[in-house]
Amino acid sequence: MAVLKLGAPMRGWAESLDEVDDPVFAGRMLGDGVAIDPVGAEVRAPCDGEVTSVHRAGHAVSLRAGCGAELLVHVGLETVSLGGRGFIRHVADGAAVKAGDLLISVDLEAVARTAKSLITPMVLTNGDEFEIVRRNIGRRVEVGDVVMEIRPLAETSSASPVKPETAARQVVIPLAHGLHARPSALIAAEAKRHVADIRLSHGGREANARSPVAIMALGLVRHDAVSVTASGAEAAGAVAAVADLIERGLPGEPPPPAPSLAQAPGPELPPADASVLEGTPAAPGLAIGSAVRLIARAPAVNEVSRGVAAESAALAEALSALRQRMSRQAATGPQAQTEIVRAHLAFLDDEDLAAAARDAIEAGASAGVAWRRAIEAQVAILRQVSDVHIAQRADDLVDLERQVLVELAGESEAPQVLPDHAVLLAEDLGPAQLIGLPKTLAGICTARGGPTSHVAILATAMNIPAVVAVGPAVMRVPDGAAVILDGGAGRLHVAPSASELSQAQTRLAVLHARRRETAALASEPCRMGDGTRIEVFANLGSVADAGAAMAAGAEGCGLLRTEFLFLGREGAPSENEQVETYQAIAKTLAGAPLVIRTLDVGGDKPVPFLDLPPEANPALGLRGVRVSLSRPELLSAQIRAILRVTPQNQCRILVPMVASLSELTAVRQAIAIARSELGHRDEIQVGVMIETPAAAVTADLLAAEADFLSIGTNDLTQYVLAMDRENPQLAGQTDALHPAVLRLIAATTRGARVHGRQVAVCGGLAADPAAAAILIGLGVTELSAPPAAIPELKAAVRALTFPPCEDLAARALECASAAEVRALMSSASGGER
Repeated sequence: MAVLKLGAPMRGWAESLDEVDDPVFAGRMLGDGVAIDPVGAEVRAPCDGEVTSVHRAGHAVSLRAGCGAELLVHVGLETVSLGGRGFIRHVADGAAVKAGDLLISVDLEAVARTAKSLITPMVLTNGDEFEIVRRNIGRRVEVGDVVMEIRPLAETSSASPVKPETAARQVVIPLAHGLHARPSALIAAEAKRHVADIRLSHGGREANARSPVAIMALGLVRHDAVSVTASGAEAAGAVAAVADLIERGLPGEPPPPAPSLAQAPGPELPPADASVLEGTPAAPGLAIGSAVRLIARAPAVNEVSRGVAAESAALAEALSALRQRMSRQAATGPQAQTEIVRAHLAFLDDEDLAAAARDAIEAGASAGVAWRRAIEAQVAILRQVSDVHIAQRADDLVDLERQVLVELAGESEAPQVLPDHAVLLAEDLGPAQLIGLPKTLAGICTARGGPTSHVAILATAMNIPAVVAVGPAVMRVPDGAAVILDGGAGRLHVAPSASELSQAQTRLAVLHARRRETAALASEPCRMGDGTRIEVFANLGSVADAGAAMAAGAEGCGLLRTEFLFLGREGAPSENEQVETYQAIAKTLAGAPLVIRTLDVGGDKPVPFLDLPPEANPALGLRGVRVSLSRPELLSAQIRAILRVTPQNQCRILVPMVASLSELTAVRQAIAIARSELGHRDEIQVGVMIETPAAAVTADLLAAEADFLSIGTNDLTQYVLAMDRENPQLAGQTDALHPAVLRLIAATTRGARVHGRQVAVCGGLAADPAAAAILIGLGVTELSAPPAAIPELKAAVRALTFPPCEDLAARALECASAAEVRALMSSASGGER
C-alpha cells in the first residue's frame, strides 16, 4: 500500500510531541505522532476512515484508516475534567468519514480558561504495525495540510540482521532490606535511559529491569547475588550503569519518623478477653473514640471493550490523570508522603504492567478489565515472596488498581465524612485512602496489613495511632462503639468499662496538657532562661511543611530542601514553577526568614534526567554545589527564581557541600549575574553549609565571604567518622555527638566569630532537645529542626542558661567517645537548668 498522508486536524502550529507538557504524549506512551497548537475551533478528519470512538467528554476521537492505521486526536491537556463543556460532537462511534469532515467543535476560549493547555496531539496508536516516514512540523498549518506520512512496516526494507551487543555482570545486593519499592524504581529509571534490553536474574527467575514491580517480585534480599544482563546497542554501558547503581548501595525506604510526644505509649490495657482484639503495632500512640467502619465500594468496571484504540486511550487518560494528581501530592505533602507517592508513580510507569494491560486490551478486554488483570498477576507474584517488606508492596498495587479503576469509571472519591474522635476500622487501607482522610482522625485499626506497610509509615508520620492484622473480628465491631486503640501495644479495646475508660482518659489528658503547654509557648520568640536569644527555625521539604512549621511555632525556615521539586520527574522544573513554589512557602511563612538551599543531589539522591556519570564512591563525587556548578543553566534558573520571590529581603541562599572558597566564589558570581539580569537591587544573604571537614577547618576563610554558616551534622558526621550514614551496620556508631564532630563544630563557630557571622545547625542533631545545651555552649545561635520537634526544642532551650552550657560543651570536647558525651549530658541534665 502507498504512503498514507495525514492532514492537520486543526488550524494552528504543527509541533513535535516533545512540546506537549504531558508525560503520556511526550513519552510516546500512546504512540508517536505530531501536535497542533490550535488557532481554529474545528477538529476535522485527517484522512478517510471510520470513527472507532468519541470520548464521552467530547475532547478526543479515535479513527481507523482504510489501511488499518489507528489514530487518536486529543484536544488539549487535562480536558477530560471539563465533562464535555466547551465541546460539541458531530460524529458518533462507527461513523464513516472522509478527510476534512467535521468531527468536533471546540469553544477555545472556554476550554483555555480551565484546561492545562490547548495543544492537541494526533498520535498513531498502533505503531507496531506502521512507521512514520515524514513529519511536517515547526510551521503554521491549515486543516488538511499534510503533517505526517505513514506506511505499513511490512513494506519497509530490512537491512541484514546484526547480532546485538551483549553484556553481563554479577553483583551482590548491599541493602539491609533488599530491593524494595524505591530502589527498584531507581533501577528502572536508570534502565530506561539506555537503548538495551536489560534483565535481572536470580535463582532461575528473571525480571525486566525497566519494571520496578518485576524487580521487587524477584524477592532479592541483602547478600543475594543477582545477574545483570543486557543486549542491544548500549548493552555494555547499560550493564555497567545498573550494576554500579546497585553495588554502591541504593537508598532504601526512609524509616518512620521518631515518635513525638503525641505518640507516647498509652496505659497498659487489661488482659485480652472477648472485648480486646489483638493485632500488630503499626504506629504508636493512644486514641479514645468511636468506631467507624470503612466499607469501601468497588468502582464500577465496564466489562465490554469498545475497541483497542478506544480502550487504550481510556487507560492512558486515566493513568495520566492519576499521575498528575499524585505528582501534586508528592509536591505538597510531608516527606513520608512524598517518598511513598513517588514509589507509586514508579509503579504507574512500570513497563511490565503497561505491557500486560496492553496485551489484554488487544485480546479484547476493556481498559478496566485489562488493568485489573495486570495488577492481579503482579499481586499474586508479590504475595508469594518470603520477604515481608516486599510482599507488603502488593497492598500498594491493590491501592493503585482501585485508583485507576475510579479514574476509568469517571468517578470521584468523595472525602470520607467522619465524626470527631473517630477510630477507623477497615478490612485494609491503601496509602491514597489514608492521605484523603480528615486530619481529625483519631486512630486506625485494620483486619489485614503489616507493620512495614506504607500505611504504617504514613500513620506514624501523621501522628495517628494504628494497629494492623487484627483479623476479621474488627469488622464486626458495631459503628459508634466506644473503643480504646493502643498503637504501641497493638490492641483495640471494645466497649471498655467506665474505670478503664477513665484511666485512659487521664493518661491522654496528661499528654494533651503537656502538648498544649509546649505549643502555647512555642509561638513566642525563643530565649534561654537568662535571656540569651536562640532562634529556632524549621527544616522544610514542601509547601505543606511550611504550614505545619508555622503552626508549631517556627521562627522561620532554616533549610528549604529544594530537591522535592527535582526528584521523580523527567526534566528540571522551570524557573516559573520554582518561583511559584518558593513564593507559596514565603507567603505561608508570613515574612519570616526563608533559607533556600540550592539543589543538593547526587550520592543518595540521584536525578536521572541530569545524566550524572556512574561513580564508584558517589558520597565523595559529584554532589551538592559540584552538580550545580557543572550544570550552570540549572543553577542560574534556581538563583533567578529565588531572587524573584517577594519581599526581596525575605529569602537567603544556602550553598550545600562546599569544600573550598572557590566554590562559594563561583556561586556568588552566578548570583551577581542573575541580579544584574533581573535588576534586583537588594543584596541577598548567601550562606555556606558546613558538611565537610574541609569547610569546618577553613570556616574563618569561608566566613570572610559568606554571610552566615549552617552546619549539616548528618553529612559532617559521615565524613568525619568515615562511616556511610546509609549503612545499617554502622547506624549505632554514626553519632553526631562524637567528640571529633563536636570539635569541628567548635572550629566552625570560632572561624565564624572572627568575622561576626552567625552559625546555625540544621542537621539531625538540632532536633535533639538534649543536645541543645552542648550546641549552644559551642557557640551555635540558631537551631533548625523538623516542624514536629519545634515545641519540645523550644521548651528545652528555655530551661537553659548560658554559663552551664558553655561548661558542658568544654567538658564534652574532652570526652573520648559519643557514649561518654551522652553520659555526661545525662549526669549534668539537672545542673545546667
